[in-house]
Amino acid sequence: MRTSGFKLFLSKYYLYLAWIVAIIATGGSLFLSDVLHWEPCKLCWYQRIFMYPQVILLGIAAYRNDRRIVGYAIPMTIIGGVIAIYHYAKQHIPALDEIAPCTGGVSCSKDYFEFLGFITIPFMALIAFAIITVLLWLGSRAYDEVEATEDAE
Repeated sequence: MRTSGFKLFLSKYYLYLAWIVAIIATGGSLFLSDVLHWEPCKLCWYQRIFMYPQVILLGIAAYRNDRRIVGYAIPMTIIGGVIAIYHYAKQHIPALDEIAPCTGGVSCSKDYFEFLGFITIPFMALIAFAIITVLLWLGSRAYDEVEATEDAE
C-alpha cells in the first residue's frame, strides 16, 4: 500500500513546520513589543510563556528528529490556546472584563490592533497555537502511518 504525497511530506517535515510557526509567532510578538513599543498585558505575557519555549523545544526536536516532543508540546499549545481564547473573549465581551478586570499595567481588553473587525493580537496567537497543535497531531499520526506502511512492505 502506497502512502499519499501529502502524508509523506507531513511525516517528514511536521516538526520543522511547527517550529517555523512558533518562530513567526514569537518574532511577531517581539516586533509588536520591542519595535512598535506596544506594552503587552498580563494575558499576553501568559501566552508568551507558552509560545516562546516552543521555538527552542521544536527547533531542537526538528534538528534531532525527536518525535517524542509531541507529547510535551501539544499540552503547552492547548493551554496557550485556551488563554488566547479567554483573552479574545475579554476583548469582545465587555461583561467579562467587568467580572475579572486586569489589574496593573495595560488592560487586557485594550485592542492595539484589529483587522477585518475580528482579527486581533490574541486571535493571531490562537491561530498560531492551533496550527502548531494540528501540525504536531496530524504529523505524528502521518509519521506512524508511514512507518507502519514501510514495515508492512
